[in-house]
Amino acid sequence: MTSRFSGEFAGALGCLAAPVSAGLAARLAAVEDLSDPERAAIAEAAERAILETVHRKVSRVLLLELNAARLSGRLTAEDSAGRWDEFVNLADSLTFWHSLSSRYPTLQQRLDTVMQRRADAAATLAERFAVDRRALRTLTAIDPGELRHVTFGAGDSHRGGQSVAILELAEATVVYKPRPVEVDKALTHLLQTVLPDVPVATRIRVPEVVVRDGYGWSEFIPHRYCASDAELTTFYRGVGHWLAVMRLLGGSDLHTENVIAAGPVPIVVDCETLFSTIPAGPPSGMGQAVDTASKLVDETVLRVGMLPNRGAALGWRGVDSSSVGALPDEQPSGQVPVILDAGTDRARLGFAQATPQPAASLPSPKPNLADHWETVAAGFEEGSAALAAADAAGILEPAMSVFSDCQIRMVLRATDVYEEVARMLWHPVSLHGEPAAVERATELFVQMARQSPAAPGDPDVVAAEIADLLTGDIPYFGTTPRSGRLTGPGGTHWLPEQDLVADALTRWRGADLEFDRGIIRATLVSAYLNADWTPSKGLRAPTDVSTQDFDKRRRTLAAELVREVRDTATRGSDGTATWIAPVLSLTGWVVQPLSPDLYSGLPGVALLLAAYERESDAGRADRLDDLPALLDATIQTIRLAGDHAAKLRADGVAMRPREPGGWVGLGSELWTWLTLRRLGVVGDEALERSRTLAALIPEAIGDADEYEVCAGPAGAIVPLLQLSAATGEQRWTDIATHVGTVLCDAAIAKDVGMTWPTLRWPGGLGGCAHGASGIGWALARLALATGDARAAETARAAFAFEESCYVPEVGGWSDLREIEPGLTANAWCHGSVGIALTQLDLLRRGWPADGVEDLLRRAANAALGHGMGWNHTLCHGELGVWELMDAALRDGFAPPSVDREGFEARIVASLEQNGAISGMARDAFSPAMMSGLGGVAYQLLRMGAGSALPSVLVLDDPL
Repeated sequence: MTSRFSGEFAGALGCLAAPVSAGLAARLAAVEDLSDPERAAIAEAAERAILETVHRKVSRVLLLELNAARLSGRLTAEDSAGRWDEFVNLADSLTFWHSLSSRYPTLQQRLDTVMQRRADAAATLAERFAVDRRALRTLTAIDPGELRHVTFGAGDSHRGGQSVAILELAEATVVYKPRPVEVDKALTHLLQTVLPDVPVATRIRVPEVVVRDGYGWSEFIPHRYCASDAELTTFYRGVGHWLAVMRLLGGSDLHTENVIAAGPVPIVVDCETLFSTIPAGPPSGMGQAVDTASKLVDETVLRVGMLPNRGAALGWRGVDSSSVGALPDEQPSGQVPVILDAGTDRARLGFAQATPQPAASLPSPKPNLADHWETVAAGFEEGSAALAAADAAGILEPAMSVFSDCQIRMVLRATDVYEEVARMLWHPVSLHGEPAAVERATELFVQMARQSPAAPGDPDVVAAEIADLLTGDIPYFGTTPRSGRLTGPGGTHWLPEQDLVADALTRWRGADLEFDRGIIRATLVSAYLNADWTPSKGLRAPTDVSTQDFDKRRRTLAAELVREVRDTATRGSDGTATWIAPVLSLTGWVVQPLSPDLYSGLPGVALLLAAYERESDAGRADRLDDLPALLDATIQTIRLAGDHAAKLRADGVAMRPREPGGWVGLGSELWTWLTLRRLGVVGDEALERSRTLAALIPEAIGDADEYEVCAGPAGAIVPLLQLSAATGEQRWTDIATHVGTVLCDAAIAKDVGMTWPTLRWPGGLGGCAHGASGIGWALARLALATGDARAAETARAAFAFEESCYVPEVGGWSDLREIEPGLTANAWCHGSVGIALTQLDLLRRGWPADGVEDLLRRAANAALGHGMGWNHTLCHGELGVWELMDAALRDGFAPPSVDREGFEARIVASLEQNGAISGMARDAFSPAMMSGLGGVAYQLLRMGAGSALPSVLVLDDPL
């Protein structure tokens, strides 16, 4: 028998697996109604799964032992490859493995448990298949024939090495599930009850199942792309139907592996995670508004797992594992551990680029979600209406009661967390000192319980979870909806008894489904890695552009937007406030309570509210009720977030440093505090809080993956210099100088000039937010403040690179992201607007003006011709272009066809006729300064005659 396992150390593991495989073969021989080829197929699959599992667990140990043998001289072959073979032969002996017990006392026992449990699971599968094979015809419509091949491990292993398995028979394929599948039957009944008018061929569904005691068999669903636009529309409407149903059922964990696109039908192939409940936890310390908003988000359709979302956990940073997202080319460049120089005695652990396989949950090779997102929202509305009609007719509750005694699962900790902890527990250091490793894992899980009320903190439960991880399983918590009390690993229990069906119905009946619709629309942007992504659909060109009553109309628009900001706030009785909206970080876009960042977070909203109050006091904006209290509440929430983070640091809690950037991260909050002080909203408290933030920047620089101004180190330079000027303290300038050195060291030479690599574009980008112009601007500001010659030289090289990207034939700067061939960019983030504004800021501060006037004219022409008509935002829309054109008109480099009254009237008319459109999902409201409608209101305030509000796009000096 051959396992066909080809791992690097496969030759060293046969001696371990041989006794287990022999025992399994004897058990299989005793199973009646199996042919010899079928027994062989099961045995081969089991051995392959055992060896794959063991290889993952012990590869690091074997690498360590290989290198120790090499260094000690135990390997005597003449060449490196020969010494590898010598070691593998040495390791393929039980004597070798027993000799490791002095260094890794529990390794052999743990490996024996892992292997035996998987062998037991394979034997159980064989016995069940032999008994049930005739019943499988109900899944295949024909006699499926002889078993030819088995694949174990289609999913995580739980409860003693059990995992889903795929059985390929002569005439069909079926899926074995080592868990009760009554819940699949109950869900099928519910869908038939509430969606009777949807044709069977296109109705959302789960696979057909054969129910057995404690396990079951499932129809195999092959992936198929949609064959037409009509099928795509049906598919995305079905996604909306699933969201509505799962909103009712409290479904979760429907990530990309648990949904399969079968043409026009999204089929949920693993539906056991229903009736998820989130118990109330202790206050977070960040205010009632944040706690309320967090609970609201946790109870929406976002927790289902289908909608785009970006992971933040170690190893999953920025990954979108949702079943509707996970788009090709929109995942971060990932690395997976591999053995480098395998086959030589220099083998070592390293990393290689990982290319994700196309997700089977996608209905086309490269879905354009923006074209279908309103269909998803409409499907959610249809599904919700169908559920409401069933409830009114008295048939929903009986259909729900069918779930009461079905076995369900709850995921209390994310699987990626379990996987990372398991990887730590199997590290050679942990195997050498298992008690210390268990203690570290225990501390981590207990700490998680303090942050997440669903995660167990009970010592017995935590110990049982870790015991599972020590022997290769992912902990499993199950219950029935009638009970609600979870049974976990080792027979432990968690959460009180409760009727989960009744609770789900009560929560659904009281839910704000309009809020869920907003969440659906807001999540679209999370599907895209490009931070500045916008839908391709632009604005309607305004008709009847009039300058009549311009200022009154400007004030009305600003007041309407700020009123919506006020009315959409989540407020706490403790004087705090926040908003739920898409938030940008280096992991991508995530819908959550606002972060402490200028770009899309609370500081930007605080600045908007402070600006509106200032302008209304000066008679340049209409008075709105309740803004002063809302401003105070917003600032208080920012305070509490800072105080909470400081407390965690003081308590020794390990935290990932925040981004250091000027628009996302520490620099952005620092600048906002100083600017709020300039506006008179806060006093010298701003200086102390800015000092605290600035002191964190050196650590954040060391952790940064990018160099940009938006979220990277370059963005910290200007706020640090401004803090130094405000306080007279040199140390902040010293930190800025250190950042400048880091940037100069990291610059890469190009044919012309220099730029900086990014993770996604190693050759570097142009533009302000993420590329050469922005980083060059920061270095030039440093040079102007300190006389740093190297910073000045590198800044000039960055500007030379940017100029080399100008395409005279097109009249714009190439977009090096290569979204489309030959594309030029004309926004603040990328292209003409940001390039010109940074140069203009430097020119006003005394930077040499060689060629700048010509650049400004070219940029103004490009922005006017190609930067209008997309959306209204500061970052990549018309209100960003307005800032450049405002300066162009003031300083004499505007295109001849532009006059102030006509240009500003055009923007106001566009806002009146289109409504304010953000750069994300067009109908999703966001109060964000840079990417949302908060910034539109802010620029409308600055548009008022006599306004002296500071520019957000160049971080105007807060003095």
